Amino acid sequence: MVKHGKQLAIGLITGFANGLFGSGGGTIVVPAMERFLGVEEHKAHATAIGIILPLSLLSLVIYCWKTDVAWSIALWASAGGVVGGLVGAKLLSKISGIWLHRIFGLFMIAASVRMIL
Repeated sequence: MVKHGKQLAIGLITGFANGLFGSGGGTIVVPAMERFLGVEEHKAHATAIGIILPLSLLSLVIYCWKTDVAWSIALWASAGGVVGGLVGAKLLSKISGIWLHRIFGLFMIAASVRMIL
């Protein structure tokens, strides 16, 4: 159990952020896997998808139970997300680790600025 303590802690924090904010899992889990678990950049980004999917599904079930979900918005945004996900997954293997860090960092900075303002 102790062997997997870091993974459980990262999962707990990621799940908390995902449930509380409705997003944010990737911004927490990717850097945490790289820094605390020593996971290589590309593998961390790819693994994050497997972690975020069940968290998002669980959050969706809870949100549907507690609130009214705008399904038409969710479905159209999901359709765009599928296309974007396919393009991003194809590009992931073609981008160097340093550029992956830079692009991810820019997205995190943009999100931070947006949230502050």
